[in-house]
Amino acid sequence: MIRNFFKIAWRNMIGNKTDSLINLFGLSIGMAACLLILEFVSYELSFDRFNSHAADIYRVVNDRYQKGVRVQHGTITYSAVGPAMKTDFPEVLETTRMEPMGQTILIEGDKKVQANEAVAADDHFLTMFDYPLLAGNSTSALRQPGSVVLAESLAKKLFGEKAANPSALLGTTLRLDTDSALYKITGIARDFPANSHLQYDMILSYVSLYSGNMNWKEAEYDFTDSDFWHYIRLKPGTDYKKLEARFPAFSRKYFQGDKVSGSDEKFSLQPLLDAHLKSDYEYEIGQTGSSTAVWGMLIIALLTIIIAWVNYINLTTARSMNRAKEVGIRKVSGATRTQLVRQFLTESLLMNVLALILAIVIVISVQKAFNHLVERELSLSWLFSENISDLHIKGLVFAGMVAGILISGFYPAFVLSSFKPILVLKGKFSQGTRGILLRKMLVTAQFAATIALIVGSLIVYRQIRFVNRQDLGMNLSHVLIVKPPVQSRWDSSFIPHMESLKNELRSIPGVSMASTGARVAGREFARTFNVRRADKPEVSKITLRRTGGDKDLLPLYEIPITAGRPLDANDYHYKFDDINNIMLSEQAVKALNFSSDRDAIGKKINFWGRDWTVVGIFKDFHQKSLHYALEPLMFMPIYGTDHPISVRLKSADLSATIEAIHKKYDQFFPGNIFDYFFIEDSFNEQYKSDLLFGKVFALFSGFAIFIACLGLLGLSLFTTAQRTKEIGVRKVLGASASNIVLLLSKDFMLLIAFSFLIATPLAWYVMNNWLDGFAYRIPISWWVFPLAGFLALFIALSTVGLQTLKAAGMNPAKSLRTE
Repeated sequence: MIRNFFKIAWRNMIGNKTDSLINLFGLSIGMAACLLILEFVSYELSFDRFNSHAADIYRVVNDRYQKGVRVQHGTITYSAVGPAMKTDFPEVLETTRMEPMGQTILIEGDKKVQANEAVAADDHFLTMFDYPLLAGNSTSALRQPGSVVLAESLAKKLFGEKAANPSALLGTTLRLDTDSALYKITGIARDFPANSHLQYDMILSYVSLYSGNMNWKEAEYDFTDSDFWHYIRLKPGTDYKKLEARFPAFSRKYFQGDKVSGSDEKFSLQPLLDAHLKSDYEYEIGQTGSSTAVWGMLIIALLTIIIAWVNYINLTTARSMNRAKEVGIRKVSGATRTQLVRQFLTESLLMNVLALILAIVIVISVQKAFNHLVERELSLSWLFSENISDLHIKGLVFAGMVAGILISGFYPAFVLSSFKPILVLKGKFSQGTRGILLRKMLVTAQFAATIALIVGSLIVYRQIRFVNRQDLGMNLSHVLIVKPPVQSRWDSSFIPHMESLKNELRSIPGVSMASTGARVAGREFARTFNVRRADKPEVSKITLRRTGGDKDLLPLYEIPITAGRPLDANDYHYKFDDINNIMLSEQAVKALNFSSDRDAIGKKINFWGRDWTVVGIFKDFHQKSLHYALEPLMFMPIYGTDHPISVRLKSADLSATIEAIHKKYDQFFPGNIFDYFFIEDSFNEQYKSDLLFGKVFALFSGFAIFIACLGLLGLSLFTTAQRTKEIGVRKVLGASASNIVLLLSKDFMLLIAFSFLIATPLAWYVMNNWLDGFAYRIPISWWVFPLAGFLALFIALSTVGLQTLKAAGMNPAKSLRTE
């Protein structure tokens, strides 16, 4: 019986090639798009799930409030917070504490290799997280001062073939930078998984930071230094929200009348599994993504496959009249309704299985291009990864496929099997108003989704264009950032040494300016707490962002001075205590309640226990993306060994200019690794998730629209075929071709009008929520919605236009002979 069902289903597909190809092509494109999106979604949702205790690990985050206003929303906090929580809360089983070290040069003998991401972590780091060691003991590898764990790839760079035997490297000593201390390798770790939000290739024992301090035990339990990251592991089954409810008392215990930040310290916990997709925190050290992009793409995947299945339902039920006699004869011959339902469900199953096979072929064919688009190494295997087993992705994919096949096949099967054999064989069969109404509803839903996707694509495009064209208050174009020399040490010769380097760089024909600064645009600037006006001590203290650099930094980035003077050589001193002058941004002037920029000049502000004189005011600029509002900023006349070097280029021959910069750098900082990037590219990295969302949204929206058009094409073919005689009669009675085209297109135009009414409020709500993630955003213009409606109408008419013109041009004599 089953074999017979499949044979009939195959014959029916071959006998109706046009409909079958439309259905097969639409379903396969929809499934392929869905599978590609599910790969991406599965990868993004898999972050950190490889950790055996992932569900019980939380990151401690720290908000600071002043006068009821949040001034910091960060992942960093005090060194002692994690240990104190373990002491005060029995629910805390384990804590680990980290301090990122950035780029570090490792020296072993005559060989030097750069660790791109180094971190100092305490001995619980390797037991809390599942970063297995190829050699060494996870429990004790980071326990002693001078201990270091290398990632497998870094060990291979440093030791070459010797790294093939990781155990042989244990006990090997090396140096970091020009530090005379020797560090002992106590572990070789597997490279961190790609789906770990933490990515390090070198881990230094936390106690090494205090190895030269006899009171390091006291130092590590510090409640004043707040540049540390903490993770804690709770007892299984602990309600972390109930634990958070006890944190205010914890803050009062340790930070009552806080003298460090002048703020109310509020702590909370972020689940480890939220760290990748749901991080809106400052001072982020992990690899972050966008939950908006993930769930937005998941919605598109769902819409795409639903549109494909709706096409199948529409075309199958529309063609039901062509199979009415077949059903009537089968019923007269003794076929039961159950058998007929099974027959038509078999046809649905065969079509969907063939479409799935074709979809997998399509996915494999375009996988490389898709990976390039999303900048991930994805494959179909991500849908079945063990790291996401608790998400039941395999079950969801299988259940969704079965549900889709059943739903898309059940209604046509129900309609076809319900035909009355007597009426059908007498030729008195009609589909009825309910069937026609359902098809119209499905087409309306399809084009409502289409219009919403068009609106979304337009708004995403306009917002991304807006942020890219927004005046940042500074000029980032043609600025090369040379990473700082990690082997330099501060002494009285450093300032003249850097000035000499800058002069040498400016002598290169392709360089116009060079400068050093504490932080580059796009990176988090430090905060200074308890800042106040010296002439008004009664005024509440405030928090300002701060940065610093040499006298050429603001001119290099073309940041205008609005009052006072720029910094000059006399403002810079080797001893920090001799530095007294400072510059403020326009926002800082307002925050300190000066009446104007000019009013602030010559006035003193107080922080760090002493007064500073305001000598200049500079125009506000966006040091971070437009997701964030402008913050008040002060600029200090300081040099630092860890300050990157900004170089403004003017030459078209970039490679020759960069090579010349490289040679000068090597002359001044021998033994360092020359590394650089363009600040404009780095700054735009902040919009990476938004750009990805925009590209993928547009691409898969196009797929969804294409599939909807396929369905519309199939329906227009059926409609014109059903009305062939009507068209002939109308032409005989004098109807023009334009009258016929309007007649055949009118129903579709009305359905799109209804679709527009449904899609408009839905699209506005969704996209308004997305735009709320930007401090600076475009308004949702009213014209976007009629434009999307017009585009949907144009797409629909273009799809059905050729078929309607063909029908309108038919010879009426031939039309009237059609049976």
